[in-house]
Amino acid sequence: MQLTRRSWLSAGLSLPLLGRSAFAQSFPDNRPIRWVVPFPPGGQTDSTARLTAQGLATALPANIVVENRAGGQGTVGSDHVRQSPPDGHTLLFSASIFALGRHILKSTRYDPQADFQPVARVGEAPLLVLAANSVPANTLGELIASAKREPQRYSFALSSLGAAGHLATLEFNRLAGVDISMVPYRGAAAALTDLGSNSVQLFIDAGVAALQQVRAGRMKVLAITTAERSPLAPEVPTAAESGLPGFVFNSWYGVWGPRGLPPAVLDKLADGLQRTVANEEVRRQFTNVGTVPAFDGPAAFTDFMARDIERNVALLKAANFEPE
Repeated sequence: MQLTRRSWLSAGLSLPLLGRSAFAQSFPDNRPIRWVVPFPPGGQTDSTARLTAQGLATALPANIVVENRAGGQGTVGSDHVRQSPPDGHTLLFSASIFALGRHILKSTRYDPQADFQPVARVGEAPLLVLAANSVPANTLGELIASAKREPQRYSFALSSLGAAGHLATLEFNRLAGVDISMVPYRGAAAALTDLGSNSVQLFIDAGVAALQQVRAGRMKVLAITTAERSPLAPEVPTAAESGLPGFVFNSWYGVWGPRGLPPAVLDKLADGLQRTVANEEVRRQFTNVGTVPAFDGPAAFTDFMARDIERNVALLKAANFEPE
C-alpha cells in the first residue's frame, strides 16, 4: 500500500520533513531531528508543530521527523523528550498546558522548568468566547449581567483541564465577579457539538474550527481575548469592547529540548526558529490554522514561561483546583 502525506497524518505516523537537500549536513551532525508532538495528529497544536518543523527544516537546513507521541494529557511524549540525550536531535513541540505539569496532573514525572531547556516560543492563539444561540446575550457585558441575575442558567464547557480555555474561564469568572459552573469534555470537538445543540451555553476556545461553526450560524461569538482586534477574525470585538476590560488571554506554542543542550546547539536552533517565524510563507500558513506568529528566544521564553506559570497557578489555587 502506498502512503500519501494525508494517510501518514491521519495514521499518526512519523513524517520526514526534508531540508534544502535530503543529504544536507544537519546540526551538529547529519542525523535527523526527532520532533515530538505529545498530542494526536489533526489539532491546532499538531498543525502548528508541522508548519514550524517544515520551516525549520529549510532554515537550518536539516531533516526533521515529526512524531506524535500522545497519551497522559501530553505527558508521555514530553517525558520521552526529557529522557533523551541533550544533543539537539530530540525536541518537544507543545502548547501552554505543558508548562503547568504537576499543577494539573499529579502523575507528571517531570518539572517543566527544571527538566527542560526552553528553545523558543513561536506562536500564540487567541481565544474566542463562544455562546450557544439560545443565550440571550450578544456581548460580554450583557452575559455578565444575565449571569449575575441567573447564575444557574449557564455553564462553561472545558475542552481539557489545565488548557488555556480552562484557565481563561477561571479568569473570566474572577474578572466578571461571577461563578459560572464548568463541565469538562474530552476535547474541543465534543464541546463544540454540545454548544451547537444548546446542551451547554458557553465555551472559551482557540482555533479556526470554532470560527467555522460561528460563520455557519451554529453558535455565536461574544469576544476575542486579545488586547486589539485580531487579523484572524477582525469582525470579532475584543473583550474590552464587549464589556470586560482586562480580559486578555492566549494559548501559546513553544519548542523545548532536554535540559543540558550545548550552548552552540541551542543558539543554532533558536536562530533557525527565529528565521522560520519571520518567513512570510510560514506566517501565512500559521494564520490559516489560527496561530499568530510570535517569537521569544531562550532567555525571553524562560522568563515568559515563569510569569505564565505564576499567573496560572494563582488562578488554579484561587479556584481550589485539585490536580487529578
